[in-house]
Amino acid sequence: MTVHHDADGVYAVLSALDLPCYVVAVGGRVGVTHDRPAPGSPTALLAAAGPQPPHRLGSAAFARHHGVRSAYMAGAMAGGIAGEDLVVAMSRAGHLASFGAAGLPASRLREALGSLEERLGDAPYACNLIHSPMAPEAERTCVDLCLRHRVRCVEASAFVQLTPALVRYRLTGLRPAPGGGIRAGHRVIAKISRSETAELFLRPAPEALVTELLARGEITVEQASLARAVPMADDITVEADSGGHTDRRPLTVLLPAIARLRDRLGLPHPGGDPVRLGAAGGIGTPRAVAAALALGADYVVTGSVNQGTVEAATSPAVKRLLAEAGPADCVMAPAADMFEQGVTVQVLGRGTLFPGRAGRLYRLYRDHPALDALPDAEQRRLERTFGMPLDRVWQETADYLKDRHPTQLARAEQDPKHRMALIFRWYLAMASRWATTGADDRAEDWQIWCGPAMGAFNDWTAGSALAAPEHRHATAIAEHLLRGAAYHRRLDQLRAAGVRIPGSCAEYRLPAPPVPRQAGARDTAARTHR
Repeated sequence: MTVHHDADGVYAVLSALDLPCYVVAVGGRVGVTHDRPAPGSPTALLAAAGPQPPHRLGSAAFARHHGVRSAYMAGAMAGGIAGEDLVVAMSRAGHLASFGAAGLPASRLREALGSLEERLGDAPYACNLIHSPMAPEAERTCVDLCLRHRVRCVEASAFVQLTPALVRYRLTGLRPAPGGGIRAGHRVIAKISRSETAELFLRPAPEALVTELLARGEITVEQASLARAVPMADDITVEADSGGHTDRRPLTVLLPAIARLRDRLGLPHPGGDPVRLGAAGGIGTPRAVAAALALGADYVVTGSVNQGTVEAATSPAVKRLLAEAGPADCVMAPAADMFEQGVTVQVLGRGTLFPGRAGRLYRLYRDHPALDALPDAEQRRLERTFGMPLDRVWQETADYLKDRHPTQLARAEQDPKHRMALIFRWYLAMASRWATTGADDRAEDWQIWCGPAMGAFNDWTAGSALAAPEHRHATAIAEHLLRGAAYHRRLDQLRAAGVRIPGSCAEYRLPAPPVPRQAGARDTAARTHR
């Protein structure tokens, strides 16, 4: 038996998570070892912690149901920021990831899902399906493409009510299971932040929508019958304070409330399991992962921290800004998709003027009936912000709406206030596109969706191998978040047994940054070899 007393040796034993850890006393000294003391030996056993491999964190049912190795998910980032490379890398590493379909044209989504189908085959992944009350045809198109490309899981987000498109996706995958029960071939992970929305997904599809789909021939009689016994979702992600759309609610309040609602309704998942609950928002450090699981989460979902990874489909300049963000560098700004309702999104405030400029647009919209009612000086200021005359902005907007949303165009021609809203929404939409593409001439206007988890992640990784954006791979982040969470869970077990953890071992250690190669080192090595 080898007993370690020094700081590095103690950490080595604590961090070997696949092995048990024993705290022992030998000759009056306390140490740690992987070997259990034999009965009658002079080594006294003080405490023990069993193996804590990271892949055992969370719900084994989640991993089994989705065909992944861990109860960890990389959530969708709109506009294709969570793109094919990120989804493929995470899937191949044994994690679930959701393609960021929101806001993409049908042609881009078709290309992406075709690529994922070719690259991943039957390997697990999800596609984001965002509620689009102003453009229901976008939902229908997304579902059509998911069905065509055999996408077996969608991450449903921003839904305030269930829609025919979402219900159709869920129900067309229902089949009787061999030996009894129901098999849900089309899995739904619902992202919510309110109890009333969670209840929609905890219950079966509304009868009225089932009847409508059956009458249109979009589901079978058998599927309509099976629908009455199946909740709308397999999993519900409880989203706390996060980037993008967020109610900024604390996870410690929201997750227990949704868990009580789930348990009170008592509806089984197909196969008998209850709907599982995930935690999202603020997940940027191992302690946050461990805390979410301690609250009762079956799985965790990361978002902001993945936007700054090598695989994310956003610009290198944005990734550098994200790597500099602190926990207090996020602010709220008007949302492009629900601008008129005053809905806001959480964005990065550091390094961009977008939040202030977007907020001014909403105040102008709120206080004036039309663009023509704005003072001349205000109109000139808008043109400087937009970088072009207002007439040209409207022409670009009208050209876009003509084919995609003709009803919006017709309304704008009759309603000058709606026309003003659409022009302002042009700026909000372009601001996120400028950020994604890294348009240098519009750097002041970049809209970068971001939550406080990004700042916490930067604080945690400072001085480590994950500090620089070029070393931030999504799979490495997942690995260290899970390993770190398992490490802290082990420490908590030992503390509960009365063990005092040395300060030198109280934190999970990230690898050190790579040592830069000295100039000329390759030439020197080559000469030595010759």
